[in-house]
Amino acid sequence: MGKFPITVVGAELLKAELHRLKTVERPAVITAIAEARAQGDISENAEYDAAREKQGFIEGRILELEAKLANAQVIDATLLEDDGRVVFGTSVEMVDTETDETFVYQIVGEDEADIKSGKIAYSAPIAKALIGKFAGDVAEVRTPGGVKQVEIVDVRYE
Repeated sequence: MGKFPITVVGAELLKAELHRLKTVERPAVITAIAEARAQGDISENAEYDAAREKQGFIEGRILELEAKLANAQVIDATLLEDDGRVVFGTSVEMVDTETDETFVYQIVGEDEADIKSGKIAYSAPIAKALIGKFAGDVAEVRTPGGVKQVEIVDVRYE
């Protein structure tokens, strides 16, 4: 697994999830397994099987988060040179040139992307079309419905 970009907020969210899994979820599932074992025969104990399955998921997720954090390249957009260019971590206000609809998206890492929250992955077609552009530029975005043009109104380093 190579290095991948992530915002400061995204890295903090991954760290918080890892902490919660290690300090809350893992001990809770260990307790659930012990309680299920105390009930006797575990060969036909559904609670035991469910707890073991949950334990496997938690342990797998812990390993995944640790690997992601070890390979993360945390980028703080507020520390970048503010030359007005769209880069990873910036928020971009744009307007659809056809519909005059305004959008604001922050370009983030893969794990942080959430279109409902206005966060798009740097690998998304719209992000690729925006990166490197400045306010006032028009970007062509390839969508399933065809090519759309958006004008960049503002670029914020947040």
